[in-house]
Amino acid sequence: MLLKKFLNNNAAQRQADREAELYRALIRREAKIGGEIFGEVPVGTRREFFCLDEHTWIWHEEWVDESGKRQIRTTRYDVRPSGILKAQDGQSYQRINKAEAVRLSEAVSRYNYRIRTELYAAYL
Repeated sequence: MLLKKFLNNNAAQRQADREAELYRALIRREAKIGGEIFGEVPVGTRREFFCLDEHTWIWHEEWVDESGKRQIRTTRYDVRPSGILKAQDGQSYQRINKAEAVRLSEAVSRYNYRIRTELYAAYL
């Protein structure tokens, strides 16, 4: 009885681990596709744009500047019924203006189209 319980728990844990790894792989692929919607990613640059959860969008970019110093910028958009808030590099949230909200909306539309057609088309 104890062995059967152990084996069932072990199998359930392996399944949960596989699902978690698949989820992480899909998010990484979505982020890469999202980073490409703004144009070609320069060599030596890492750019990602993705939906973290139902309210949160992430823009992340890493590059080496002219002086050879590594730069990292992460922007988090929190979409709420009352408006869109933005925090960059750990700073406090600020409400975005209408022009930035329009650009974000366009980016989300392009992102959704690309991941739907390039990543999930076989499943739709």
